[in-house]
Amino acid sequence: MGGLEIGSKISGSAPKTGVNRGVAVLDFILRIVAIIATLASAIAMGTTNESLPFFTQFIRFRAKYNDLPTFTFFVVANSIVSAYLVLSLALSIFHILKSGAQKSRVVLIFFDTAMLALLSAGASAAAAIVYLAHKGNTRTNWFAICQQFNSFCERISGSLIGSFGGMIVFILLILTSALTLSRR
Repeated sequence: MGGLEIGSKISGSAPKTGVNRGVAVLDFILRIVAIIATLASAIAMGTTNESLPFFTQFIRFRAKYNDLPTFTFFVVANSIVSAYLVLSLALSIFHILKSGAQKSRVVLIFFDTAMLALLSAGASAAAAIVYLAHKGNTRTNWFAICQQFNSFCERISGSLIGSFGGMIVFILLILTSALTLSRR
């Protein structure tokens, strides 16, 4: 009987370790995807600039991301999140090597949630300004500028897509870490 108990413990723990290692690899891949999404969003927004001539070539209208503090916050938020994700790759690799680690997963859930909140704040604030750029607001005499600054609006809209994609990846990261912890 003692041999059966030992054998059942070994067979019961081997698949669990394999599943945890698979989740850790998924965590690593999701972090790389999130780095690409948030860094691309920060770069796309941070390099957005368009000028249009007005009557003569000497007078020009200009649209640049840092003309609006909301877009500056968006770039800073995405940059901070990207830097965090690069640093968190070390813990993700640690989880691949040692799939039984629990305390470091709790730390990752905590910081992932904080970064999700920061990313959500930056993307949501920027989304409001992008909406105004596309639609305007006639009651407040804010006119839509996207008919004139088409390239500017395309880039800021594209950067929002990357940032919202990063938010989805963060939700998946938090869920996979929570699932791994709950299986113990």
